Amino acid sequence: MTFREKILNIVRKIPKGKILTYQKVALLAGRPRAWRAVGNVLNRNRDKEIPCHRVIKSDGKIGGYNRGIKKKIALLKREGIKIEGGKIIF
Repeated sequence: MTFREKILNIVRKIPKGKILTYQKVALLAGRPRAWRAVGNVLNRNRDKEIPCHRVIKSDGKIGGYNRGIKKKIALLKREGIKIEGGKIIF
């Protein structure tokens, strides 16, 4: 299985209303220092079945999203994630 496939499989399993960081996804995929690569893989993903919006930055900031930040925020809020000032409220 390629690194890309590992990332997409991990993200596919993130339940609704939950989030992971890019760093955690990299760790789970076996490459703990490859969080930027995780972001690049997710940015290129077009499969709507893979909830890329559920992956955020380690500092709680939203991070990027290939369908736009406003869409990512709306999706996260719809799933019950609290966001204030552009950051996730844990």
